Amino acid sequence: MPATSFEGSSQLSDGTAPHFSRLNKREGAGGWSPQHKDRNPWLQLDLRDRLEVTGVATQGRSGSSDWVTSFRLLASDTGRAWMPYLQEDGVTTFQGNTNAEGVTQHRFPQSIRTRFLRFVPLSWNPSGWVGLRVEVYGCMYKSDVADFDGRSSLLYRFNQKSMSTVKDVISLRFKSQKGEGVLVHGEGQRGDHVTLELHRGRLALHLNLDDAKLHPGGGHASLSLGSLLDDQRWHTVLVERFNKQVNFSVDGQTQHLRTGGADDSLDVDYELSFGGIPLPGKPGTFLRKNFQGCMENLYYNGVNVIDLAKRRKPQIYSVGNVTFSCSEAQPVAATFLSSRNSFLLLPAEPAKETLSVYFQFRTWNRDGLLLFVRLGRGPGCLALRINGGQLRLTHQHSALQKSEISTSDGVNDGLWHSISVSMKNRQVSLVLDGESPLTVELDEHGISEGSFFFGGCPPAPNNFGCRNPTLAFQGCLRHIFLNNQAVDLFHVQQGMLGNFSHLQIDACGIRDRCTPSFCEHGGRCTQSWSYFHCDCSGTGYTGPTCHNSIYEPSCEAYRQTGSSSGYFSIDPDGSGPLESTKVYCNMTEDKVWTVVAHNITEPVRVQGSSLQRPHIMHFNYSASPEQLRSLVATSEHCQQEVEYRCRKSRLFNTWDGTLLSWWLDRSGDRHTYWGGALPGVQQCSCSLEENCLDMNYFCNCDADRESWANDTGVLSYKDHLPVSEISIGDTNRTDSEAIYRIGPLRCHGDRFFWNAASFYQESSYLHFPTFQAELSADISFYFKTTAPSGVFLENMGIKDFFRVELSSPSAVNFTFNVGNGPVALVAKSHVPLNDKQWHYVRAERHVKGASLQVDQLPLRYSEAPPDGHLRMQLSSQLFVGGTASRQKGFLGCVRALIMNGLTLDLEERAKMTPGVSSGCPGHCSGHANLCHNRGRCMESNNGYTCDCTHSAYGGPHCNEEVSLSFELGSSVTYTFQEPFSVMHNRSAQSPTVYAESGKSRENVAFSFMTSHCPAMLLAVSTFYGQYMAIILAQNGSLQIWYRLDKDRKPDVFTPVPANFADGQLHSVRIHREGKDIHVQMDKETNQKYTLSRDTDLNTIRALTLGRVSGSIGMDEEVQQAASRGFVGCLSSVQFNHVAPLKAALLNRGSSLVSVRGRLEEASCGLQADRTTSHSHSDSEKVDRGIEHLANAVQRDSAVIGGVIAAVVFITLCVVVAMSRFLYQHRQAQRATGLKEKEQSRDLEQSRDLEQRRGLEQRRDLEQRRDLEQRRCLEQRRGLEPVYRPDLSLHSTVRDNRKEYYI
Repeated sequence: MPATSFEGSSQLSDGTAPHFSRLNKREGAGGWSPQHKDRNPWLQLDLRDRLEVTGVATQGRSGSSDWVTSFRLLASDTGRAWMPYLQEDGVTTFQGNTNAEGVTQHRFPQSIRTRFLRFVPLSWNPSGWVGLRVEVYGCMYKSDVADFDGRSSLLYRFNQKSMSTVKDVISLRFKSQKGEGVLVHGEGQRGDHVTLELHRGRLALHLNLDDAKLHPGGGHASLSLGSLLDDQRWHTVLVERFNKQVNFSVDGQTQHLRTGGADDSLDVDYELSFGGIPLPGKPGTFLRKNFQGCMENLYYNGVNVIDLAKRRKPQIYSVGNVTFSCSEAQPVAATFLSSRNSFLLLPAEPAKETLSVYFQFRTWNRDGLLLFVRLGRGPGCLALRINGGQLRLTHQHSALQKSEISTSDGVNDGLWHSISVSMKNRQVSLVLDGESPLTVELDEHGISEGSFFFGGCPPAPNNFGCRNPTLAFQGCLRHIFLNNQAVDLFHVQQGMLGNFSHLQIDACGIRDRCTPSFCEHGGRCTQSWSYFHCDCSGTGYTGPTCHNSIYEPSCEAYRQTGSSSGYFSIDPDGSGPLESTKVYCNMTEDKVWTVVAHNITEPVRVQGSSLQRPHIMHFNYSASPEQLRSLVATSEHCQQEVEYRCRKSRLFNTWDGTLLSWWLDRSGDRHTYWGGALPGVQQCSCSLEENCLDMNYFCNCDADRESWANDTGVLSYKDHLPVSEISIGDTNRTDSEAIYRIGPLRCHGDRFFWNAASFYQESSYLHFPTFQAELSADISFYFKTTAPSGVFLENMGIKDFFRVELSSPSAVNFTFNVGNGPVALVAKSHVPLNDKQWHYVRAERHVKGASLQVDQLPLRYSEAPPDGHLRMQLSSQLFVGGTASRQKGFLGCVRALIMNGLTLDLEERAKMTPGVSSGCPGHCSGHANLCHNRGRCMESNNGYTCDCTHSAYGGPHCNEEVSLSFELGSSVTYTFQEPFSVMHNRSAQSPTVYAESGKSRENVAFSFMTSHCPAMLLAVSTFYGQYMAIILAQNGSLQIWYRLDKDRKPDVFTPVPANFADGQLHSVRIHREGKDIHVQMDKETNQKYTLSRDTDLNTIRALTLGRVSGSIGMDEEVQQAASRGFVGCLSSVQFNHVAPLKAALLNRGSSLVSVRGRLEEASCGLQADRTTSHSHSDSEKVDRGIEHLANAVQRDSAVIGGVIAAVVFITLCVVVAMSRFLYQHRQAQRATGLKEKEQSRDLEQSRDLEQRRGLEQRRDLEQRRDLEQRRCLEQRRGLEPVYRPDLSLHSTVRDNRKEYYI
C-alpha cells in the first residue's frame, strides 16, 4: 500500500509517521507513535477498495520500549461512522504485544468486508509509550450493490401470471440507519403473501400459504429476529422454505418455524418487490414505509436480482431512483462511555431570548442527564434528563422552587429518539419524536454566557454552574443542532470547538445484551448500557441467569430436608430444560413414594364396545411425557395399579388370535400384558400365580363367564410406565361389560442420591464425555476423605479449563478460564474437611460470574468482566477423581455428582475402572434415613451418631419434637448477629470474591395449637423498617404479612379462611423464593402467592415468637396481634437456619436469646404425629379412590392366612400340653413306690427353683430401670447440640455465644 494509505491521529516525530507502521519494517524510527498529549490515538489504513479481511497482525516500534498491549479494531466503508469489530461473545478488545519485535496475529472467525481499518490502542507498555506496526490479511471482495433512497424499489416480474412454489430461498445483505421499512414483499390474489420488513430495528418475516377466504389466519406465521439493525452495519439475511418448514436467519442467529394451514405452496401473482410495496397503477406511491439504505448480493431462488437490474433486463422494473453504489452520507454520532464522567460542552450564544436545541439519542439506561443550560444570571436553569425511563424537563427557579414536565415511559428502549427544545417569550416547549409539544413557563429572559452541557457536567470547580441531579448519560447522540446550526463533532474531536470527556466520536457503541438472551428457562431479560439482568419471577428458577431450580429434584430430597408428606413441586433434571412438576410425596412409610395423578380418577364402566368401535380412553397426567420419563428414570422403582373387572368380556380369547383389549405406554407403544404379568406375554397375574378361574386361559376374564371376574394387578416395568391410553373392544354382547380404573403412577427411591464411587489409588480416575459448559455450568457433589488434597473434577480445552479440587485439608478451590485469564475461588474452612464426614460442594459458572459454596461456609463469588469472553470451550474428556496427568488424584468417596442437571452414574462407571469401586463404605453412605429432619449423619468408630445442630428437632435421631407452652405475655426473641467468619472475610478478602446478594429467600416451618385470637405466631424485623409476620386475625384465620418497603403497603395473604384458634394442632410451612411464596397448611392446603416486590429482608435484627414489645412501624392489625402475643403451644419452629425454641431451651443466658414470661416444655408435637398419621391415611383413601377394592382382597387373604396360622399354632400347643400331661401322669403312677426321702428332695428342689425365679425377676426389673434412665439421658443429650468448631461460627469470639443452624 502507498504511504497515503496510512493515517494517524498524530505523530510523535517525522520518524514515527503513520507510513512507517508496516510490519517487520525498520524505516524511520521503527514504527508509528502518536504525540504524548494525544488523548485518543489511532492508526488508520485505507485499503483502496472493499476487501474481505480475514486477520491482522501487530508489532511494537522497532528498537524501543514502545508497544501496544491491547487495542480495539474499527471498520468503515467510508472513513466515517466507524463500527467496532466484534469477536465471539461480543468482545471488542484484542490482545497486543509483550515486546517491540514479537508479532501477534489474530485470525478472524468471521471475516469483515470493509475499506477502512482503524487500530485504536487501549493500553501499552507502562515503561514506554504507544508504538505500532501492523499488517492486514485478506482478499478481493466483489458484490452487487443497490441503494434505495426511501422512495424507490425494484420489481422482479415473473414470466407467467402467477408463480406457485413449494421451495423458496431469499438471501441478501443490507445496512440502514432507519428502523422501519419493507425489504421484500410478494402476494397472491387468494391471500398468499411473504413479507420481510424492518420494524423497530428488528427484522420480521410474515408468511401465509393458505387461502385467506377459506382459511382466514390458518396458515399465517410470523417471526422476528435481530436487534439494533439500524446501526449502519452490514447484516446478513437468509430465508429458506420447503413446504411448511421455514428457516429464518439473521447474522447467524436462526429460528425454525412450521406454518399452519392446509396448503404447502406459496402462490404469488405477477411480481416480487424489493425495497417497498408500490401501489398498483401509481408508480412511486407505496402502501407501507419503504426501505432506506443499501442491499447487496440480493438473490431470489438463485436469481441475482441486482445484477439483472444493473444490466437492465426486462424481468426487472425500477421504481424511483435506485442507484448501484452505496451512498456515503452518514450522520456523525458520539458515544458517551461513562455514567459518571462523560460530558460534551458546547459554547452558547449570550443573552439570546430565543433558544432551539435539536438532537437524537439512543440508550438502554433508565436515568441520565441529556442537557443542562443556565438561564439569565440568577440561579435558574433548565435540565433535560431521563428519569425512570421517562423524559423529564425541569425548570429550576431557585433552590426550593421548580416546575417540571415529563413524557411517557419507554425512551430507554435502545431506539433512536428525536428531541426538540425551544424557548420563546418565556416559554419552553419540549417535543419528543414529533409528538405534540409540552410547555413550561419561565421567569428569566434568555440564557447566560455559559455553555450547553450534553450528557453530564465537568468536575468542579470548572463546571460553570452545571448541576447534575442524576447519573451522566450513557448512550449515543447524533444530529446536534444549536439554534438551527449543525454542530461539527469532528471540530470537537480536534479541540477546535467546546470540550469533552469520555466520548467516542464518529461511532455509536450501543450493544443489545439481551439479543440473544442469556436468561434461561423463560427468564425476562432487561438491560442497561453495560449489564443485563434476568427477571426470574414465576419461572421456578433463580440465579443471575435463571439457571438454578428452586425445587428439590425428588421427594427423597425433600425428606432429607426435614419435610413431611404433602404436595411438592419437584424438578428431576434440576437446571436442565424440563420444568418442575407438582406431585404428592407420601413419606409415611420407610420408602418415600412419589405419586403422579392423571385426569381419570373414578372407575370407568364400559359397555357396547367392539373391535371395530373400541372404547378408547386417553390419560392426561399432571406432568409432561418428558417429565414423566425423567422421573421414572431417576426412581428406583415405579408401579401403576390396573384394576380390571369383567363380565362376558374377553381380553385375548379369539379364534384367530386378534387382540380385543390393550394399553399404550408413555411412548405410544402397544402392550398386551396386564397387571402382574411379565412384558412381552399375553397374560395376567393369575397365570403366573397359577390360580386362574379356568386354567385353559391366561386371564380370568378370558373364561368369558357371566359372573364377575377380576384381573387386577400391578404394572411395574419402568420402561413402559405410565399407561397413556387403554382400549377395550369386547363389551357389545348381551350382559357384557367391564369396569376398569388406572391408578396414579407411584415411584419410590432416588437412583442417584446415594450413587457413589470410592477412589483408593491416587492414579485412578473415572472419565466421562466432555462437559458441555459453554455458557453456564453448575456442579454439585458430596465428598468425604482423610487425604489432605486431591482433584475432584477436571476438564481441559485448548486454553479454557475448569477444575474443582481439595487444595488443602481446609480449602476447596474452583479454578477456570474462559479466555479472560484464570479465575480462582477458594472456600476456606476453619476446621479440616478431611474428617471422614460428608461435605457438600457446589460450583457454578455463568456469563455473569462464578460462585463456590462448601457446606454452610460463606458463598464465594466473582463477577465476570462486562465485555469479556463468555463461552467456555472444552475438548478433553471429563475426569472425575483425578487428572489426565494422573497426578494429584483424589482418595476418598464422591457421591451424587450432578452437572447441569444430569447425574453421572459413578457406580456403573466404577465397575469397569481399576482403582475405583462402586459405593462408599460406612453407615452414612446408604439409602437408610438414619437421621431425620436435616440431622447430619456422623461416622464414628463404632457406628454413627446424629448431629442435630442443623435440625429443629432433638433426640438420638433428630426426630423428637422441641415444643414450648406459652402463657399470656410470654415470648422468645432470637437476635441475629453476623457470623465472625463473614466479618473476617470482608476485611481480608478482595471485594470481587464476596457472596453475591442472591435471590431473596425465607424458609419457615412450625406447628401451633391455641384457642386464643388474635395472636402473634412469628415476627421477623430488620434494621430498615421491614418485617414479616405470621398472625391469627380476629376471626382466627392465619395471615402472612410482608412489608418489604416501609413506604408502600404490605402484602397480606390468607391461605385458608378458616378459624385456626380451635384448640387443634396445625402445621405451617412457608417457602419464599424471590416474589414467589409457597404456603402449605396441615399438609392439605398448598397455595402459591406473588409479592409485589422482589426485595430481601435486609439485615434481619430479630425473630420473636409470642408477644412483641416495641412493635413500632407495624401495621395496626399486626400491632394488635403483637400486643396480645400467643397463648398455646409452639413446636419445632424453624426460620432459615435458626431454631429459636431449641436455642431458648438450651442456651438461656446467651445474648442471642431473650425469654420473657413463663415458658414450659410441652409435647404438642406428639399430637401432631397422631394427627398426621390419621390425615395421611385419610388422604391416601381419597387419593386412591376405589383402590381399596383390590387391596381389600389382599388384606382379606392376609387375615384368613393369619387366622389359619393361629388355629394351627393353638392346636399344636394343645397337643403338646396333652402329651406332657399324659407323660407326667404315667410318671406319677410309676413313682408311687418311691421313698419319702426322694419326695422331700423334690420339695427342696422346687423351693430352690422358685427362689431362682424371684432373683431373675428382680434382675429384669433393675435392668428395665437402668434402660429407662439411659433413654432419658440420651433424650436430654439429643436436645443438646454437638458443639463442634465447624458448626458454631461464633466459638472464636465468645464461648457462650452459640447459634443453631438448620
